[in-house]
Amino acid sequence: YPQTLNGLRRRIADELPTLADFVKLQSDQVYSVEVGTKKNPLPKPKWMKESIPGGEKYTRIKKKLRELKLHTVCEEARCPNLGECWSGGETGTATATIMILGDTCTRGCRFCNVKTSRTPPPPDPNEPLNVAEAIASWGLDYVVITSVDRDDLPDQGSGHFAETVQNLKKLKPNMLIEALVPDFRGDSSCVERVAKSGLDVFAHNIETVEELQSFVRDHRANFDQSLDVLVKAKDYAPSGTLTKTSIMLGCGETPEQVVKTMEKVRAAGVDVMTFGQYMRPSRRHMPVSEYITPEAFETYRILGMDMGFRYVASGPMVRSSYKAGEFYIKSMIEADRAAT
Repeated sequence: YPQTLNGLRRRIADELPTLADFVKLQSDQVYSVEVGTKKNPLPKPKWMKESIPGGEKYTRIKKKLRELKLHTVCEEARCPNLGECWSGGETGTATATIMILGDTCTRGCRFCNVKTSRTPPPPDPNEPLNVAEAIASWGLDYVVITSVDRDDLPDQGSGHFAETVQNLKKLKPNMLIEALVPDFRGDSSCVERVAKSGLDVFAHNIETVEELQSFVRDHRANFDQSLDVLVKAKDYAPSGTLTKTSIMLGCGETPEQVVKTMEKVRAAGVDVMTFGQYMRPSRRHMPVSEYITPEAFETYRILGMDMGFRYVASGPMVRSSYKAGEFYIKSMIEADRAAT
């Protein structure tokens, strides 16, 4: 790893906030609020109220997606920020996270609303070009491309990813591309193929703290494998390519586990990390353990910046492909290029 854990811990030992801040938050009863019981559920806290999607840009982008027969993780995963991102939000530019390789995953994580199958339909060989042409026609300056897991394919879908990125860069050389990829079962050749495809941000989500991996994720995923994917991506990708990951809070983790996970992620050289509140998509899915307060999310953000992450997005409604985060990452990349 680029840094040792002990070295990182020494560097932040005298900086605030520390675990003591989280202990204080817990003692003040503002770290989180309860969800209630199955028989007596409590209402969501006020900060978890979702806006209703709408507006001209939202309607236009939804119509365009239907015409082009494109899938978005925004819809498949029932993202709470769909309305903000599709309508343009504070930055004014509407964005969507495009999902390639179909809408059916070969894995079944306990938090995810995407449908699953051991034998999903084969990918469309024309998709990399069709998706690239569709995205290029929108006039966006930052796009996120993601996919379901495709353990059924020899290359885990990595070739599809690389082709889509390469086609899009040919059509729109200045467009910034983030690829949010699966773990490819840890296959180095798959990671290398995508990392060298011309993308600007290589993202792979570890999803939860190390201790809860087997409880939250599919049995084929694990913490070390995901961390290794991020390390390999940094090694393979051209200089200046950012790496990024995300975790959900409210799955039963402790503050100590979150901080320890942050330390390991930062020691792996990851540039960007995001934190958001886990929301249960349906009764079939893993229940929410608690609602983390905005104050606690902000404390994690400050701690992450103190650890040396270049950017941290942390808040109840933040998701890994979050519009506000994309805006700041875009600014970071542009500043880096201007300096070289």
